Amino acid sequence: MELTYYGHASFGLQVAGSRLLFDPFISPNPLAKDIKVDEIEADYILLSHGHGDHVADAEAVGKRTGAELVAIAEVAGWFGQKGLKATYQMNIGGRVKLPFGSVKMVAALHSSSLPDGSYGGLAAGFVLETAEGNLYFAGDTALTYDLKLLGEQHKLDVALLPIGDNYTMGIDDALTAAKWVGVKKVIGMHFDTFPVIKIDHAEALRKAEAAGIELILPTIGQKINL
Repeated sequence: MELTYYGHASFGLQVAGSRLLFDPFISPNPLAKDIKVDEIEADYILLSHGHGDHVADAEAVGKRTGAELVAIAEVAGWFGQKGLKATYQMNIGGRVKLPFGSVKMVAALHSSSLPDGSYGGLAAGFVLETAEGNLYFAGDTALTYDLKLLGEQHKLDVALLPIGDNYTMGIDDALTAAKWVGVKKVIGMHFDTFPVIKIDHAEALRKAEAAGIELILPTIGQKINL
């Protein structure tokens, strides 16, 4: 699996011949000004919830690429009305099988609404199980005991966890979450984009090392082989 960081909580993932795009918030993010959104390809767009800082580029990328949406029913349906392929309208606990493996929608403790104020259903995360490895994309979440279930039900290789605090978990809770879901490698996300979620990188890395967790704080545009 090859992961590309596009800033905030947006990632591209190439796995088993498929191209996935998570929570595309790129063009409105000044930190991602060097990312050319019009050149991003996707077969599937996975949306964790409806907030603008997670769906801003979904419509443009979805229409250009013809990518199929994977999202909770309310979010997928809203974009479906805009002409996107709202193929996989899910809810918490559901699983779909796709050419690269399976995607299970799991709980996230967070709010959700769509850019026009419409009801966005529940916030969610995703567990991907593939022949190339298993990945947990947490979306926006607080620390919740639901995360322990993931460690009991799945053998995960890596977790993409929010660490910016204020709107989501901070680094301390994220490290607890990493232990609960059973991973030793964490890709940090949802940090530094706005003043209230700026983090002390050195401190976060020190805390992760002390906890026995490999923490990667990706730079925008960085590619990571998982």
